[in-house]
Amino acid sequence: MQGRAGSYIKQSEDYVAFIPMPLPPNPEISYDAELIKLLSQANRELGRLDGTAETLPNPDLFVSMYVKKEAVLSSQIEGTQASLTDVLVFESDEDIKNLPKDVGEVVNYVKAMNYGLNRLDSLSLSLRLIKEIHGILLENTRGGNKNLGEFRRSQNWIGPGGCSLREAVFVPPPVPEMNRAMGELELYMHKDDLVPTLIKVGLIHSQFETIHPFLDGNGRVGRLLITFLLCQQNILNRPLLYLSYYFKKNRNEYYNWLMKVRNDGDWEGWLKFFLTGIIEVSIQAISTAKKIINIQNTHNSLVINKVNTPNSFKLLSAIFIKPILSINDAQSQLDITYPTASNLFSKFEEIGILQEITGQQRNRLYAYTEYLNILNDTV
Repeated sequence: MQGRAGSYIKQSEDYVAFIPMPLPPNPEISYDAELIKLLSQANRELGRLDGTAETLPNPDLFVSMYVKKEAVLSSQIEGTQASLTDVLVFESDEDIKNLPKDVGEVVNYVKAMNYGLNRLDSLSLSLRLIKEIHGILLENTRGGNKNLGEFRRSQNWIGPGGCSLREAVFVPPPVPEMNRAMGELELYMHKDDLVPTLIKVGLIHSQFETIHPFLDGNGRVGRLLITFLLCQQNILNRPLLYLSYYFKKNRNEYYNWLMKVRNDGDWEGWLKFFLTGIIEVSIQAISTAKKIINIQNTHNSLVINKVNTPNSFKLLSAIFIKPILSINDAQSQLDITYPTASNLFSKFEEIGILQEITGQQRNRLYAYTEYLNILNDTV
């Protein structure tokens, strides 16, 4: 039986797979009062977020740290254990022992995000770009042997670990139908219509997760797509909206809504859940930006009163860019002698801005803990 989002079709190998209908939904989306209100509020909060970012002394720095935060949360949904601090420590010294083995997956997510955002300047969002992003995302990881950077050439399925194809909770379309559906999705991404952008982004994310075109990494690529679409459509001047926190916090509800779209064609219910997430995450990001502005002002005053040298202000700027670093890092970045850098670190420890985190006598790392605590509020 044909549903609004697609239909379950029995395959010759005796399993049932879902074959999605192309977007937009038919019948078209019904805009009741609740959906209209959520759409209006989501657009308003995104506008506030974009405006708040412009008040930061260094908006690009805020974006850089938020990309790392998103990478941690999106990867944690897939079962990784690495934290934001682990990622920053890894970036300071890749030879550090005792870091989670999956920290590389989070670092790859950061690379994939930055690569995709840069490529959007010269290449519109396309199947080609989606494959390139997938290749970066899974390089040298546990899923790196599964058709890296290519759509799957075999059937996949979703279900508890160890379940068979016939026991699966959900079976995406077989390869021929998957390729057709991805081609249709690419056309829809570039279709010039009157559908509100946030509605369209919500539809595309759900459809991508239903098609599940890769053997591994579909969730992470699907979440990256949300940011890429918002930036490509100029909804955000900077990539500041990341829904992984919301999806992680409401994991069961998230998966249930995706299934309700497939089983019941309830696109409207899914879109209300999606827009609620945009509102919640935008408000949280605005709050984080304001806290960062406050800590910058507070610590700038502290440095003026307690240290007040040109190099001390350079170090304060440096630790916002790299909140975990060594004295050697500072020596190189600030172009100062090692004794000067060491003396600065001692003074920053005394006034409570930096904290040594390794407990070692050599190869010591220092953390800007108060700043990291703000970023870790939702990690």
